[in-house]
Amino acid sequence: MTSELVGERRERAELAVIPPAISRAEVGEGRVGAVAYPYLVYEAEVTMARPLVGDRTDRFVATVDRSRRLVVRADAFPDAETREVDDVLVLPAELSNEQSRTKAREAVFKWTLRRYSLNDAPDIEFVRDADAYKLFWLVERPDGDVIVDSLQGTEDPLRE
Repeated sequence: MTSELVGERRERAELAVIPPAISRAEVGEGRVGAVAYPYLVYEAEVTMARPLVGDRTDRFVATVDRSRRLVVRADAFPDAETREVDDVLVLPAELSNEQSRTKAREAVFKWTLRRYSLNDAPDIEFVRDADAYKLFWLVERPDGDVIVDSLQGTEDPLRE
């Protein structure tokens, strides 16, 4: 069974990216390619009404992987920057901006319910957002190719 290449392979692309913590040079010798996953990151401010004692406010950072269609919580809001990326497979966004925003709102609502006991639905406001790519490094190794997360440095075997 052969898998088709999804996305657009480019010799060089100028992309808004979440700055890598692990550089391309740090992951290994030889050929190192890149995969750019489209993300929309939201910083949400959640306000919960509390009778008698005043409102409570909290913040969450929701990171929407627009290619794999999932939302994860982040510790901090990234400062995206524009970079030239060589030899990169740019994956398409499977979620629109509106769909991404909806998924982020649903996730923030669930995270709020897990943390607090509420009488009413909280007010969720997105105070800022960033549309950027997260980079993964494709590395040729003697015992098999791997994909390396450029932010966390985790390494997984590349499956065909």
